[in-house]
Amino acid sequence: MRITRVYTRQGDQGMTRLGSSQEVSKSCQRVEAYGCVDELNSAVGFVRALLNEKPESLAPLDLQTVMADLDMLQNRLLTLGGDLATRLSDRWDGMPLLNAAHTRELEVRLDQYNSELPPLEEFILPTGTAVVSALHLARTICRRTEREVIRLQENEDIGPAVIPFLNRLSDFLFVLARWISRKSGCIETAWRR
Repeated sequence: MRITRVYTRQGDQGMTRLGSSQEVSKSCQRVEAYGCVDELNSAVGFVRALLNEKPESLAPLDLQTVMADLDMLQNRLLTLGGDLATRLSDRWDGMPLLNAAHTRELEVRLDQYNSELPPLEEFILPTGTAVVSALHLARTICRRTEREVIRLQENEDIGPAVIPFLNRLSDFLFVLARWISRKSGCIETAWRR
């Protein structure tokens, strides 16, 4: 793919094109769904930028592991955006798509981080260091993205791996926030009823 121009003026009337080149309104549910994926990807990128500036007292190997996981997530989210931007009937051979192996990969990483954490005794507030708070924000964006994708699925077909991946991703972001919080020596704030 080669992009030579950033603007085309084709969207000035509120329309855009799907992966199949079909023109649709920018307000259609499919565009809303993959737009949320784009927002989520930007939130994950923001976490990476924060970690680059301030590594949260993580050991070099821990930081390297987290950065590799976030890089993997951003690439998976670009794949997911393309997956959602293209109707099932318009897909082509060799098109990058999410699959069940991507969700399993996420589960393995989630379980590795979670194995180092104590069980939760109570709900925790989504706060902490800047990185931890940004991860909680990314998690809530992920949950909204999942809801928008489910709304899309109510009327149109989507790939079978999309919703399980998003569901697991929000869990992953929650666990990663807790893990970084613990590694940074930050005490989690329990919900006071």
